[in-house]
Amino acid sequence: MSSSKESYIIVGAGIFGVSTAYHLIQKYPNALITLVDRDAYDADTRVAASWDWNKVVRADYDDIVYCQLALEAQDVFKTDPLWKPYFHETGLIWTCRDDYAQNVIENYKRLGRKADIKAISIEEARKLFGGLFADADYTGVKEVLINPTGGWGAAGDSLRAITRKALDLGVKYEVAEVATLLLAKNGQCSGIKTTNGKVLKATHTIICAGAYTPTLLEFSAVNSGLPNIAAGYRLTAGGITTGMAKLNDELHAKYGSMPVAFQGYRPEQGPFIGSLPPTPGDREMKWWGQTIFKNTREVLPGHYVSSPPPKPDYAQWEVSRRLKDDIKHANKVFYGEKTANWELTKHRICWDAFTTSSDFIISPHSAAKGLYIATGGSFHGYKFFPVIGKYIIQMIEGKLSPQLTEKWAWDRHRPDPALFPDWPRYEMKDLIEPYKAL
Repeated sequence: MSSSKESYIIVGAGIFGVSTAYHLIQKYPNALITLVDRDAYDADTRVAASWDWNKVVRADYDDIVYCQLALEAQDVFKTDPLWKPYFHETGLIWTCRDDYAQNVIENYKRLGRKADIKAISIEEARKLFGGLFADADYTGVKEVLINPTGGWGAAGDSLRAITRKALDLGVKYEVAEVATLLLAKNGQCSGIKTTNGKVLKATHTIICAGAYTPTLLEFSAVNSGLPNIAAGYRLTAGGITTGMAKLNDELHAKYGSMPVAFQGYRPEQGPFIGSLPPTPGDREMKWWGQTIFKNTREVLPGHYVSSPPPKPDYAQWEVSRRLKDDIKHANKVFYGEKTANWELTKHRICWDAFTTSSDFIISPHSAAKGLYIATGGSFHGYKFFPVIGKYIIQMIEGKLSPQLTEKWAWDRHRPDPALFPDWPRYEMKDLIEPYKAL
């Protein structure tokens, strides 16, 4: 690859896009690389799924491929001076209602990874961490997984820091909303056009747009007259609610050193839910709910896709009572009645792109030349931030392993979403209270 002739437009400055830009500029310091995002990278709030106060960093996967990749990323979080300030090794506790714990432990063994990871009984779990989870919901729990090597990352802070580093190395950043791809009738992609009419061209266009990806591809399919550009069954946008509670000194003394906590469920029961430790400065403890939803709407006449609300900030702060109750439920299943009177604040709806298997899509687009897709975080992408860009570059250069090429392909068999607990099963319109006239 001749770095002097190659140019890259990366649509979306979340972890997929920024990691790609960061790894690209290091490998090809003379290449022209431009990140395009609707929000400034240092904005107070953003729509990116990876922009957040905190995200889980774990390698507890029953899928050995993601287990290995997560361990690789975790090693960077723990040792690299650029990433290390943003990782908090609090450990994890995970209630498992199936064989998840044993599968994770087996993956660590198969990968030759030594860690004080173990499965314990419910009785033992109730006594750990000063009895913090004594009143948790253990209905149907088979065993409890403990892994002291996991934790959480300061997501928004790390995203800003790595973006700033990429810009220092020579990456350009364009604040704009992308309206459509530039596609010739033969499928050649030459760049993008923004909603304000600006045209940006490059030899490589990489879509890392998360929840906006299906909408952008639908726009581009209609605009170009090439229907196969659309995402179709491959991707859908989904949302979930998060909420936080600010702890006083007394509560922080009790919960300040807690681990990341999960309630794991079988596919027919729904998605796993989580509780994250309080942030060091603001002392805000976080949960995410069990209700994951689509927002199917008509993005163009006769064209319906799940898409975030059509507001610049995705209406992410407009959280209904029903969705706030979802966070109250998450609070209760971890801590029982002792936290029932806590005031939950800072509710936010987080949007991401989902595949039916939770596998990413990191692949050339089969209906276009010069167009690449890197998205499908399915709410578990952040932890791979330090390394995922390396694999995206391998994909672009045709050097991705056969295993990952197949797993992350644009065109591949997609399993029944009923088998995927985190698949969006609701519609947003059904979770919003009906308007009542006064």
